Amino acid sequence: MSTSSFSAAQHQASTLYLPAGSWPTVLDCLCEHFSAISREQWLDRIARGRVLDGQGVAINVGLPYKEGLRIHYFREVPDEKPIPVLESILYADEHLVVADKPHFLPVTPAGEYVEQTLLRRLIRRLDNPHLVPLHRIDRHTAGLVLFSANPESRSAYQSLFPTRKIEKRYEAIARALPELSFPLIHKSRLVDGEPFFRMQEGPGPSNTETAVAISEKNGELWRYALSPVTGKKHQLRVHMSALGAGICNDPFYPRVLKDAEDDYANPLKLLAQGLRFIDPLSGLERHFESEITLQW
Repeated sequence: MSTSSFSAAQHQASTLYLPAGSWPTVLDCLCEHFSAISREQWLDRIARGRVLDGQGVAINVGLPYKEGLRIHYFREVPDEKPIPVLESILYADEHLVVADKPHFLPVTPAGEYVEQTLLRRLIRRLDNPHLVPLHRIDRHTAGLVLFSANPESRSAYQSLFPTRKIEKRYEAIARALPELSFPLIHKSRLVDGEPFFRMQEGPGPSNTETAVAISEKNGELWRYALSPVTGKKHQLRVHMSALGAGICNDPFYPRVLKDAEDDYANPLKLLAQGLRFIDPLSGLERHFESEITLQW
Protein backbone atom coordinates (compact mmCIF):
# COMPACT_ATOMS: atom_id res chain seq x y z
CA MET A 1 0.00 0.00 0.00
CA SER A 2 1.43 3.39 -0.98
CA THR A 3 1.91 6.17 1.57
CA SER A 4 -0.91 8.24 0.10
CA SER A 5 -3.40 5.35 -0.05
CA PHE A 6 -2.53 4.28 3.51
CA SER A 7 -3.05 7.84 4.71
CA ALA A 8 -6.51 7.79 3.15
CA ALA A 9 -7.25 4.41 4.71
CA GLN A 10 -6.38 5.78 8.15
CA HIS A 11 -9.29 8.23 7.89
CA GLN A 12 -11.66 5.28 7.39
CA ALA A 13 -10.12 2.93 9.95
CA SER A 14 -10.03 2.91 13.74
CA THR A 15 -6.68 2.68 15.53
CA LEU A 16 -5.73 0.63 18.60
CA TYR A 17 -2.39 0.66 20.43
CA LEU A 18 -2.24 -2.80 21.96
CA PRO A 19 -2.55 -2.68 25.76
CA ALA A 20 -0.30 -4.47 28.26
CA GLY A 21 -0.97 -8.19 28.49
CA SER A 22 0.35 -11.67 27.85
CA TRP A 23 -1.45 -12.70 24.68
CA PRO A 24 0.53 -14.89 22.26
CA THR A 25 -0.80 -13.16 19.14
CA VAL A 26 -2.42 -9.90 18.05
CA LEU A 27 -5.54 -11.94 17.20
CA ASP A 28 -5.82 -13.17 20.79
CA CYS A 29 -5.50 -9.61 22.09
CA LEU A 30 -8.19 -8.32 19.72
CA CYS A 31 -10.57 -11.11 20.69
CA GLU A 32 -10.29 -10.31 24.39
CA HIS A 33 -10.18 -6.54 24.00
CA PHE A 34 -13.31 -6.53 21.79
CA SER A 35 -15.29 -9.30 23.48
CA ALA A 36 -18.47 -8.45 21.56
CA ILE A 37 -16.75 -9.49 18.29
CA SER A 38 -16.28 -13.22 17.87
CA ARG A 39 -12.99 -14.89 17.01
CA GLU A 40 -14.58 -16.07 13.75
CA GLN A 41 -15.35 -12.44 12.81
CA TRP A 42 -11.77 -11.34 13.51
CA LEU A 43 -10.44 -14.26 11.46
CA ASP A 44 -12.71 -13.25 8.60
CA ARG A 45 -11.61 -9.59 8.79
CA ILE A 46 -7.92 -10.58 8.82
CA ALA A 47 -8.46 -12.90 5.85
CA ARG A 48 -10.04 -10.00 3.90
CA GLY A 49 -7.21 -7.58 4.75
CA ARG A 50 -9.36 -5.47 7.07
CA VAL A 51 -6.80 -5.41 9.91
CA LEU A 52 -3.54 -3.52 9.24
CA ASP A 53 -0.30 -2.92 11.11
CA GLY A 54 1.27 0.50 11.71
CA GLN A 55 2.73 0.54 8.18
CA GLY A 56 -0.60 -0.22 6.55
CA VAL A 57 0.20 -3.86 5.78
CA ALA A 58 -2.49 -6.48 6.31
CA ILE A 59 -1.57 -8.64 9.30
CA ASN A 60 -1.60 -12.44 9.37
CA VAL A 61 -3.33 -14.55 12.03
CA GLY A 62 -0.04 -15.51 13.66
CA LEU A 63 1.38 -11.98 14.13
CA PRO A 64 3.00 -12.02 17.60
CA TYR A 65 1.54 -9.70 20.24
CA LYS A 66 3.64 -6.74 21.35
CA GLU A 67 2.53 -4.09 23.82
CA GLY A 68 2.02 -0.69 22.15
CA LEU A 69 1.86 -2.13 18.64
CA ARG A 70 -0.33 0.06 16.44
CA ILE A 71 -3.19 -1.74 14.72
CA HIS A 72 -5.71 -0.27 12.27
CA TYR A 73 -9.03 -2.03 11.85
CA PHE A 74 -12.13 -1.28 9.80
CA ARG A 75 -15.38 -1.22 11.72
CA GLU A 76 -18.13 -3.39 10.33
CA VAL A 77 -21.76 -3.81 11.32
CA PRO A 78 -23.27 -7.16 10.28
CA ASP A 79 -26.61 -6.81 8.51
CA GLU A 80 -26.45 -3.01 8.64
CA LYS A 81 -29.92 -1.61 8.02
CA PRO A 82 -30.22 0.47 4.83
CA ILE A 83 -31.26 4.11 5.24
CA PRO A 84 -33.77 4.88 2.45
CA VAL A 85 -32.65 8.42 1.64
CA LEU A 86 -30.41 9.78 -1.10
CA GLU A 87 -27.73 12.44 -0.81
CA SER A 88 -26.91 14.95 -3.56
CA ILE A 89 -23.54 16.27 -4.69
CA LEU A 90 -23.90 20.00 -5.35
CA TYR A 91 -20.28 20.72 -6.23
CA ALA A 92 -17.03 18.81 -6.68
CA ASP A 93 -13.54 19.70 -7.81
CA GLU A 94 -10.08 18.37 -7.01
CA HIS A 95 -10.06 20.05 -3.60
CA LEU A 96 -13.63 20.40 -2.37
CA VAL A 97 -16.89 18.45 -2.40
CA VAL A 98 -20.19 19.95 -1.27
CA ALA A 99 -22.95 17.47 -0.43
CA ASP A 100 -26.61 17.98 0.41
CA LYS A 101 -27.28 15.49 3.21
CA PRO A 102 -30.83 14.22 3.76
CA HIS A 103 -32.34 13.79 7.20
CA PHE A 104 -31.44 10.58 9.10
CA LEU A 105 -28.14 9.91 7.29
CA PRO A 106 -25.04 10.14 9.56
CA VAL A 107 -22.04 12.05 8.23
CA THR A 108 -19.39 9.59 9.46
CA PRO A 109 -19.34 6.01 10.80
CA ALA A 110 -20.44 5.68 14.44
CA GLY A 111 -22.36 3.15 16.48
CA GLU A 112 -24.61 1.03 14.27
CA TYR A 113 -23.81 3.04 11.13
CA VAL A 114 -20.75 2.32 9.00
CA GLU A 115 -21.55 1.89 5.32
CA GLN A 116 -24.84 3.79 5.63
CA THR A 117 -23.12 7.14 6.14
CA LEU A 118 -22.59 10.16 3.94
CA LEU A 119 -18.81 9.73 3.98
CA ARG A 120 -18.82 6.10 2.84
CA ARG A 121 -21.44 6.76 0.18
CA LEU A 122 -19.44 9.65 -1.29
CA ILE A 123 -16.20 7.68 -1.24
CA ARG A 124 -17.90 5.01 -3.34
CA ARG A 125 -19.68 7.45 -5.67
CA LEU A 126 -16.60 9.57 -6.35
CA ASP A 127 -14.04 6.76 -6.05
CA ASN A 128 -11.98 8.98 -3.76
CA PRO A 129 -10.73 7.42 -0.50
CA HIS A 130 -9.15 10.77 0.46
CA LEU A 131 -12.51 12.38 1.29
CA VAL A 132 -12.69 13.81 4.82
CA PRO A 133 -15.56 15.91 6.22
CA LEU A 134 -14.50 19.44 7.16
CA HIS A 135 -17.35 19.76 9.67
CA ARG A 136 -20.33 17.73 10.90
CA ILE A 137 -24.07 18.11 11.22
CA ASP A 138 -26.34 15.85 13.27
CA ARG A 139 -27.80 12.69 11.78
CA HIS A 140 -31.29 14.14 12.24
CA THR A 141 -30.33 17.44 10.54
CA ALA A 142 -30.39 17.86 6.76
CA GLY A 143 -28.33 20.15 4.55
CA LEU A 144 -24.86 21.17 3.47
CA VAL A 145 -21.67 19.36 4.41
CA LEU A 146 -18.22 20.27 3.06
CA PHE A 147 -15.60 17.60 2.34
CA SER A 148 -11.92 17.94 1.63
CA ALA A 149 -11.03 15.88 -1.44
CA ASN A 150 -7.27 16.44 -1.42
CA PRO A 151 -4.89 15.95 1.56
CA GLU A 152 -2.51 18.59 0.16
CA SER A 153 -5.06 21.42 0.45
CA ARG A 154 -7.00 20.07 3.44
CA SER A 155 -5.47 22.26 6.14
CA ALA A 156 -6.35 25.44 4.23
CA TYR A 157 -10.05 24.54 4.25
CA GLN A 158 -9.99 23.17 7.80
CA SER A 159 -8.69 26.51 9.07
CA LEU A 160 -11.90 28.25 7.97
CA PHE A 161 -13.85 26.77 10.88
CA PRO A 162 -11.80 27.49 14.04
CA THR A 163 -11.02 30.98 12.75
CA ARG A 164 -14.74 31.59 12.02
CA LYS A 165 -14.10 32.57 8.42
CA ILE A 166 -17.12 30.67 7.18
CA GLU A 167 -20.70 31.91 7.43
CA LYS A 168 -23.21 29.17 8.27
CA ARG A 169 -26.93 29.71 7.91
CA TYR A 170 -29.61 27.32 9.16
CA GLU A 171 -33.38 27.20 9.01
CA ALA A 172 -35.76 25.67 11.56
CA ILE A 173 -39.49 25.31 12.02
CA ALA A 174 -40.78 25.57 15.58
CA ARG A 175 -43.69 26.99 17.52
CA ALA A 176 -44.31 30.72 17.43
CA LEU A 177 -42.71 32.94 20.10
CA PRO A 178 -44.73 36.19 19.93
CA GLU A 179 -43.66 37.08 23.47
CA LEU A 180 -40.04 37.59 22.35
CA SER A 181 -38.54 40.38 20.25
CA PHE A 182 -36.60 39.33 17.16
CA PRO A 183 -33.93 39.33 15.91
CA LEU A 184 -32.10 38.28 19.05
CA ILE A 185 -28.82 36.76 20.16
CA HIS A 186 -28.87 33.74 22.45
CA LYS A 187 -25.71 32.94 24.40
CA SER A 188 -25.18 30.17 26.93
CA ARG A 189 -22.73 27.62 28.25
CA LEU A 190 -23.32 24.15 26.81
CA VAL A 191 -22.17 21.15 28.84
CA ASP A 192 -22.67 17.41 28.59
CA GLY A 193 -26.18 16.33 29.53
CA GLU A 194 -28.08 13.16 30.36
CA PRO A 195 -28.32 10.72 28.68
CA PHE A 196 -24.78 10.88 27.30
CA PHE A 197 -25.85 11.91 23.78
CA ARG A 198 -27.57 15.12 24.91
CA MET A 199 -26.25 18.56 25.71
CA GLN A 200 -27.65 21.06 28.18
CA GLU A 201 -27.17 24.64 29.29
CA GLY A 202 -25.16 25.07 32.49
CA PRO A 203 -23.71 27.78 34.71
CA GLY A 204 -20.60 29.71 33.81
CA PRO A 205 -19.33 31.88 30.96
CA SER A 206 -21.04 31.30 27.62
CA ASN A 207 -19.28 29.14 25.07
CA THR A 208 -22.01 29.24 22.41
CA GLU A 209 -23.77 31.99 20.48
CA THR A 210 -26.63 31.91 17.99
CA ALA A 211 -28.37 34.73 16.13
CA VAL A 212 -32.09 34.05 15.73
CA ALA A 213 -34.48 35.84 13.35
CA ILE A 214 -37.91 35.20 11.84
CA SER A 215 -38.12 34.47 8.13
CA GLU A 216 -41.77 33.39 7.83
CA LYS A 217 -44.87 33.06 10.00
CA ASN A 218 -47.55 30.43 9.52
CA GLY A 219 -50.05 30.50 12.35
CA GLU A 220 -48.73 28.64 15.40
CA LEU A 221 -45.52 27.73 13.60
CA TRP A 222 -42.72 30.06 12.52
CA ARG A 223 -39.76 29.53 10.23
CA TYR A 224 -36.61 30.70 12.01
CA ALA A 225 -33.33 31.82 10.44
CA LEU A 226 -30.46 30.65 12.64
CA SER A 227 -26.86 31.85 12.35
CA PRO A 228 -24.52 30.03 14.74
CA VAL A 229 -21.39 31.97 15.65
CA THR A 230 -20.00 28.91 17.42
CA GLY A 231 -20.44 25.26 16.47
CA LYS A 232 -21.04 23.11 19.54
CA LYS A 233 -22.82 19.76 19.41
CA HIS A 234 -26.64 20.18 19.23
CA GLN A 235 -26.20 23.94 19.75
CA LEU A 236 -29.19 25.05 17.68
CA ARG A 237 -31.47 22.37 19.06
CA VAL A 238 -30.61 23.28 22.66
CA HIS A 239 -30.85 27.03 22.06
CA MET A 240 -34.27 26.83 20.41
CA SER A 241 -35.51 24.60 23.21
CA ALA A 242 -34.17 27.06 25.80
CA LEU A 243 -36.06 29.89 24.09
CA GLY A 244 -39.25 27.87 24.49
CA ALA A 245 -39.59 26.60 20.94
CA GLY A 246 -38.09 23.15 20.58
CA ILE A 247 -37.62 22.38 16.88
CA CYS A 248 -40.49 20.36 15.43
CA ASN A 249 -40.03 16.57 15.52
CA ASP A 250 -36.89 16.73 17.69
CA PRO A 251 -36.49 13.34 19.42
CA PHE A 252 -33.96 14.68 21.98
CA TYR A 253 -35.13 18.17 23.02
CA PRO A 254 -36.73 19.41 25.15
CA ARG A 255 -37.08 15.78 26.29
CA VAL A 256 -35.94 12.42 24.95
CA LEU A 257 -38.63 10.46 23.16
CA LYS A 258 -37.87 6.95 24.38
CA ASP A 259 -37.64 4.17 21.79
CA ALA A 260 -38.39 6.67 19.02
CA GLU A 261 -37.82 5.08 15.62
CA ASP A 262 -36.86 7.07 12.54
CA ASP A 263 -40.00 8.53 11.03
CA TYR A 264 -39.00 9.40 7.49
CA ALA A 265 -42.27 11.24 6.90
CA ASN A 266 -41.69 13.56 9.86
CA PRO A 267 -38.01 14.54 10.09
CA LEU A 268 -36.47 17.09 12.43
CA LYS A 269 -37.31 20.49 10.98
CA LEU A 270 -33.70 21.72 10.92
CA LEU A 271 -31.72 22.44 7.77
CA ALA A 272 -28.13 23.54 7.17
CA GLN A 273 -29.26 25.87 4.42
CA GLY A 274 -26.33 28.05 3.36
CA LEU A 275 -22.54 28.34 3.47
CA ARG A 276 -20.47 31.33 2.42
CA PHE A 277 -16.69 31.82 2.60
CA ILE A 278 -13.65 33.09 0.76
CA ASP A 279 -11.89 30.18 -0.88
CA PRO A 280 -8.41 29.98 0.70
CA LEU A 281 -6.87 28.73 -2.55
CA SER A 282 -8.47 30.93 -5.20
CA GLY A 283 -9.44 33.95 -3.10
CA LEU A 284 -12.90 33.87 -4.67
CA GLU A 285 -16.15 33.98 -2.71
CA ARG A 286 -17.93 30.64 -2.46
CA HIS A 287 -21.66 30.47 -1.79
CA PHE A 288 -23.64 27.24 -1.58
CA GLU A 289 -27.36 26.74 -0.96
CA SER A 290 -29.13 23.52 0.00
CA GLU A 291 -31.75 22.26 -2.44
CA ILE A 292 -33.75 20.71 0.41
CA THR A 293 -36.89 22.52 1.61
CA LEU A 294 -38.42 22.23 5.07
CA GLN A 295 -42.14 21.64 4.63
CA TRP A 296 -44.64 23.05 7.12
